[in-house]
Amino acid sequence: MKVTIDGFPIEVEAGTSILNAARLIGGDIVPPAMCYYSKLEGSGGKCRTCLVQVTKGSEKDPRPMPKLVASCRTTVMDGMEVKNITSPEVIEARKGVVEMLLINHPLDCPVCDQAGECHLQDLGYEHGAAKTRYEFDRRTFEKIDIGDKIQLHMTRCILCYRCVFVADQITDHRIHGILNRGDHSEISTYIQKAVDNDFSGNVIDVCPVGALTDKTFRFKNRVWFTKPVEAHRECENPKCCGKVTLWYKGEDVIRVTARKDEYGEAEEFICNTCRFDKKKTNDWVIEGPRKISHKSVINSNHYDTLHPLPVVKTNPVLMEANKEQFERETRL
Repeated sequence: MKVTIDGFPIEVEAGTSILNAARLIGGDIVPPAMCYYSKLEGSGGKCRTCLVQVTKGSEKDPRPMPKLVASCRTTVMDGMEVKNITSPEVIEARKGVVEMLLINHPLDCPVCDQAGECHLQDLGYEHGAAKTRYEFDRRTFEKIDIGDKIQLHMTRCILCYRCVFVADQITDHRIHGILNRGDHSEISTYIQKAVDNDFSGNVIDVCPVGALTDKTFRFKNRVWFTKPVEAHRECENPKCCGKVTLWYKGEDVIRVTARKDEYGEAEEFICNTCRFDKKKTNDWVIEGPRKISHKSVINSNHYDTLHPLPVVKTNPVLMEANKEQFERETRL
């Protein structure tokens, strides 16, 4: 099937969504997605950030669709023509969606561990309004520890359902989900049961905002001060791929995550043993530095080699003088 998105034609298989067709083209024409996750069945259709305008339905029925549609939930038709960034209507609608998402979301980026990796932060920068029109109090929730390694900050949650789908499809059983309805909806555990299974840590990776965070990493460092390195190990769990990204601060591994693609989606899911218990370099086979997009703030502290060249060349005379000065002050 042939579909044209923002003037770029592409041939795709039947059943492909507009969003995935745009991802095959790549670049700026790819609609943003906060709830859709290609590896989770049933995801999408919750956040509405991927709205696009279909100006031509198909060759058989060239009439345009009367309203903007969610590209993650709309399959392409042969001859379909779609507008994303070339449609002022889409840009204005996306601005309204972002304003709605930020109604209750606290703007605590300076203290949020997701800063630098937050898709909502990017959306707010690209499409957000300068100020909100909302005059009522934001909804707030107390922080909840769901297990000994994960903290839920429901105040930041945008109800994308990703963590629910992960627990439903990746883990052995799901004991958390959406409670209540309307503006009282929240992610929570049933009668305060802890989320405790071998793959529960993946809810951290799929969360697009800072609602679900790694308690072993909270407030330890900013991601742009760390150095991501790809590594792997032979994991004892047959369901775990054992391929991860190690986040170094100096010589210490301060965080372990699944490897993510350019859209922030985990390439493969990892178990809790790899994520939380293996934080020594000798636990892993190091492959090399992870490639980081030049648009990411993490790239500011990224190197193409594991051992970057020193900024100042080694000066033996200066080193010896410093050693003598140190010894002299130590005696004094």
